[in-house]
Amino acid sequence: MTFKIKTLTSKNFMSVGNVTQAISFDRSDLTLVLGENLDLGGDDNGSRNGTGKTTIANALSYGIFGQALTNIKRENLINKTNAKGMLVTIEFEKDGIDYRIERGRRPNVLALFCGGAAFAAKDNDAQGDSRETQHEINRIVGMSHDMFKHIVALNTYTEPFLSLRANDQRPIIEQLLGITVLSEKAEKLKEQSKISKDIITSEEYRIKAELEANKKIEEQIVSLRRRQTMWNNKHAEELTKLQTSINELMTIDIESEISLHQQLAEYVQKKKDISDLELALSRGNADIARERKTVAKLEPEITALKNHQCHACGQALHNEKQTENLAIKEQQLVEIQGRIVELLSYNGQIEQGIELLGELGVEPVTYYKNIGDAYNHKTSVEHQWAQLEQKKTDENPYDDQIVEMETKALTEIDYTEINKATKLREHQEFLFKLLTNKDSFIRKRIIDQNLTYLNARLSYYLGKIGLPHVVVFQNDLTVSIEELGRELDFDNLSRGERGRLILSLSWAFRNVWESLYSSVNLLFIDELIDNGLDASGVESAMGILKKMTRDTHKSVWLVSHKDELTSRVGNILRVVKSGGFTEYRDDEAI
Repeated sequence: MTFKIKTLTSKNFMSVGNVTQAISFDRSDLTLVLGENLDLGGDDNGSRNGTGKTTIANALSYGIFGQALTNIKRENLINKTNAKGMLVTIEFEKDGIDYRIERGRRPNVLALFCGGAAFAAKDNDAQGDSRETQHEINRIVGMSHDMFKHIVALNTYTEPFLSLRANDQRPIIEQLLGITVLSEKAEKLKEQSKISKDIITSEEYRIKAELEANKKIEEQIVSLRRRQTMWNNKHAEELTKLQTSINELMTIDIESEISLHQQLAEYVQKKKDISDLELALSRGNADIARERKTVAKLEPEITALKNHQCHACGQALHNEKQTENLAIKEQQLVEIQGRIVELLSYNGQIEQGIELLGELGVEPVTYYKNIGDAYNHKTSVEHQWAQLEQKKTDENPYDDQIVEMETKALTEIDYTEINKATKLREHQEFLFKLLTNKDSFIRKRIIDQNLTYLNARLSYYLGKIGLPHVVVFQNDLTVSIEELGRELDFDNLSRGERGRLILSLSWAFRNVWESLYSSVNLLFIDELIDNGLDASGVESAMGILKKMTRDTHKSVWLVSHKDELTSRVGNILRVVKSGGFTEYRDDEAI
């Protein structure tokens, strides 16, 4: 099987402008992608970055999967200058059949064409985000977005496989090794087994019903008639209950009910006001009593001081201290008497307020708990009328059964279907265990066989690219990294060593994928060659890529800042950014 990406066209996608840019991948050689930013001057880095080289890979990813290689919001994929009319088109071939995907935003578009005929999705809507269409694209392409990032569009922004958590690694490696296919088949088998079980259950009920019918038809009829009567009684009771409720609601004067709710609200507020005033009056009386108590204490003290006696010990006083204390006490008495007058006046106002409010009266009694239900009275009546009409149309489910039982004769019990379904389900359960049990020889065989191949290809690429470490996938799908007998983590490696390992692992993944699923014609490597590789590493990587194009006829696209690589390739795609827009120019027609 083959998966061949032929062409990519983009318009108003990221840095690409309103002029449609087209790239053909229908070739079998190595193409170097270099950037040149005519909007910037100065150093080499400034003239290479931001030109839109990565836009090619992002457009590929977006066109197929509806999302870029990195976590860029879909709206941010639209060219900010033109702000609309974004469209990406991808033409590819899968197993000899030509397909075309058109995907864009503002307006939203998603269309799939197979051999020129449009795929009609049932859930297609005006938003252009048909899940059914995307599901069909995923089925045709046959790989997940994560797998695409690890074997087709390699990018420095993609988190390396060995940096992922174990739970994130497992889905990728299981899909790669064919375990996901087993799980998918097991799920389908589970659904088929459920159908078989339903058939068995249905047959068991049928056989049991026939046996009982042959033996005790009359008893079953009596039982069904009893249930029929119970259903009728319950049905009549529910009808009566609904009708009574409607009649009761119809007798309610809703205007009077709403008025009662308003009176009730006034009653509640008045009750609260009276309670608040009585509480304030109680506090005022308590304050007056406290102040009067203080007056009662001050008056004898003042009398004693006037008689030149100490109010505390009773000794005679004839100095300035006596005069000063007398003045203080008299001043205190005046202030307290003034506060008493204020408090009496305030309490008088409160008593007038209570008198103005008048008697609380009798609390109004309403039918509904709150005024909202009263306002919804009409809706409640209409709802119960609808329930009543629906209930009237209900049919006794036992009527047809009684008629059938009364006319049914003895039948010959046929075990053919139940025996056939039982045998099939036993076989399905056996196959299900083979596909899902971790100890199943099938799973072990697939894992061992494919792991052996994966480890062999990984070892091959590590040797070719010049990394001395031993990297091996274990049977439990974990990865071990060793150097001279020392066990290492991925982060123990230097930047250059990690770059070599990332490339080797991606190529090994690709070999396993193509051996199990389908050959993929395209390999896109975005700046991974630049990512920490020394001259030896770059040379080794270029040798592997050129061999890949010669031996397997792949279309390899290498995004790089290294101008010195131009002599190593036959084709160069120049990504030129001018006037804020990206344009693709090739040394020859692509």
